[in-house]
Amino acid sequence: MSAKARLIRGLSLAGLEVLEPLIRLVTLEEPGKQLRLLGLYVGAPFLAFLGFLAVWSGAARAIVTNYGTLPTPAEVWREAGNLARQHAESRAAEAEFYRGQEGRAASFEAAAARLEADAGGAPSAAAAKQIALLKERAEGARSRRYSSGPTYLDQIATSLETVFAGFLVASLVAIPIGILCGLSKVFMSAMNPLIQIFKPVSPLAWLPIVMIVVGALYTTDPREAWFEKSFISSAFTVALCSLWPTLVNTALGVASIDPDHVNVARVLRLGWWTRIRKIVVPSALPLIFAGLRISLGVGWMVLIAAEMLAQNPGLGKFVWDMFQNGSSQTLAQIMVAVFTIGLIGFLLDRTMIVLQRLVGHEAPA
Repeated sequence: MSAKARLIRGLSLAGLEVLEPLIRLVTLEEPGKQLRLLGLYVGAPFLAFLGFLAVWSGAARAIVTNYGTLPTPAEVWREAGNLARQHAESRAAEAEFYRGQEGRAASFEAAAARLEADAGGAPSAAAAKQIALLKERAEGARSRRYSSGPTYLDQIATSLETVFAGFLVASLVAIPIGILCGLSKVFMSAMNPLIQIFKPVSPLAWLPIVMIVVGALYTTDPREAWFEKSFISSAFTVALCSLWPTLVNTALGVASIDPDHVNVARVLRLGWWTRIRKIVVPSALPLIFAGLRISLGVGWMVLIAAEMLAQNPGLGKFVWDMFQNGSSQTLAQIMVAVFTIGLIGFLLDRTMIVLQRLVGHEAPA
């Protein structure tokens, strides 16, 4: 396979077929046709986006709110730069803090070493007490943590951790239940009413219930806990709202397996677990991944509302805090968050498309 063919195949796997005409144009393959395709797939969207920015810029100054006028694209871009700079400054301050603590610890240890040397290996009770105190102070200086609020990039990382935790829980629940639904009509009939009732429930309804249950069951001392209660509440709310697409698609994929495959398994007298592992899951995998892709998108949308109410320090809390601050600058920062949420959602979807196409028999539409 040529380098061009490999590159085109890679773009197709990533769901970026719109760039294929550019690759073919560079190699002078039917330039006229490729230019037309580039105009259709790249030029038209680019012009539409420029038109959107123009309309936004024109409308921004005409719309006056309690926080001032709406921010223009330039102001939103500037605030994005400010948030990135604040993150860099926070990281620099954190590094400086730890350098200072390491310097303090080293000075305490040096003082303790001098006392030990002066005592000649047999310090008096007072000297031993002083040496122990200096070593304790050195250990305390090293163990002291930098105290600062999360930056915007930290909140993005928290949101990603939360959505993947919820997505993992949802997948571990939905895939086995979906397989059982696809294999057994009786089990599917039993589960169908529950699926139809709980599938449309809003995260705003689930979250209070989840917070109450988590508060009752998760009683670990906050200083020793691995996870914050707000993180667990947000993650489980994401799981409850996002498991249904995977469950339904898994059941559909399993139910639509070619009967010949099932008959072969019976002829070979394969065990139940071997049948699941060797025939059912591989055959249903494309639809399972289609469900996972939808579930991840649903989970990302649900996450923002969950973080707003649970006060999990992610993007949802950032949007809520900026809204509470109420200024033209914070309104611009909310717009930064809107574009960030959309861009991350797009990248998550592209990632799932790559995985789906790697395991599927053909590219999805």
